[in-house]
Amino acid sequence: MNNSSGVGVLDKTVSVLSALENGPASLAQLVKATGLARPTAHRIAVALETHRLLARDAQGRFVLGPRIGELAAAAGEDRLLAIAQPILVQLRDVTGESAQLYRPHADTRICVAAAERTSGLRDTVPVGAALPMTAGSAAQVLLAWEEGSRMHRGLRGAKFTATTLAQVRRRGWAATAAEREPGVASVSAPVRGPAGRVIAAVSVSGPIERLTRSPGRLHAGAVVAAGERISRLLRVVLGVLARGTTPRNPPVRFAPRGGARRSIARPEGAGRPLRGPRDGGAFGPALGDVLSGPCARLGRGTLGTFGSALSTVYSGPFGLGGWGTTGRVGCGDLGTNMRSRV
Repeated sequence: MNNSSGVGVLDKTVSVLSALENGPASLAQLVKATGLARPTAHRIAVALETHRLLARDAQGRFVLGPRIGELAAAAGEDRLLAIAQPILVQLRDVTGESAQLYRPHADTRICVAAAERTSGLRDTVPVGAALPMTAGSAAQVLLAWEEGSRMHRGLRGAKFTATTLAQVRRRGWAATAAEREPGVASVSAPVRGPAGRVIAAVSVSGPIERLTRSPGRLHAGAVVAAGERISRLLRVVLGVLARGTTPRNPPVRFAPRGGARRSIARPEGAGRPLRGPRDGGAFGPALGDVLSGPCARLGRGTLGTFGSALSTVYSGPFGLGGWGTTGRVGCGDLGTNMRSRV
């Protein structure tokens, strides 16, 4: 596919940024990944570093810089965090332990979202905290699916081995007790992006006295389910936004009060923005293929379940949760279909 914009320097700059999406790279690796001449790759990388769009890790390799995160936050486009936060809250409530979401960054993992246990003894990891990639169940998950050379680099100085990571890949989760910090146990599972690559780790952590020295027996199922749910919703949301309209679906079946199951045909004009009090406000093109009317039902059967909001929430008499008014994904009760009052 030709992604050329016609502006050569911009295309080259984007190719450098894209090459670092999967992790740190030396100048030689940037040259190989982008196909740029070495002086050109160096000049662009250094210029991006000046603007904090790139940075260097402890080995002097180029990594995506802090300005990337700042821009994403300012634009409100970090859909992973928007989707993950309510699921972390649910995970905390189900397990009774603090829940976190970690992303890899250079030689560390960053806590990018958290839902803390509200009382009692707990493991508190502040959002923004950088933890080592050499210990802890989240570090194991983030390394276990890395390519061979990167995984082996990550194992240097680690408290776990390649055999440990093979076990993590086989069962789909990691658990540790007193590995990162004395007295603390944790369970983690992968979060995957649309291409199937592990992009984050979801975790619960707490004192060994509650989680025991085999915390996976207690919470692996809940943590894995949370990771799969975040991954699934991220694929749905990014797929909808990439297409600009929702996919065609068969009629949605619902069970009216006291009656048999019936089908509702898709309304005329589906695929275009809907507007009106029954629709909970204005739906943009990305949410246009929906059902309206007194028996409308939105949820897994049509659009999937969407995560947290970028705009106004509709939660009036015709629905639980709601949708944003800008055409992007709005708030909703994760795991619960939104249906109108019959």
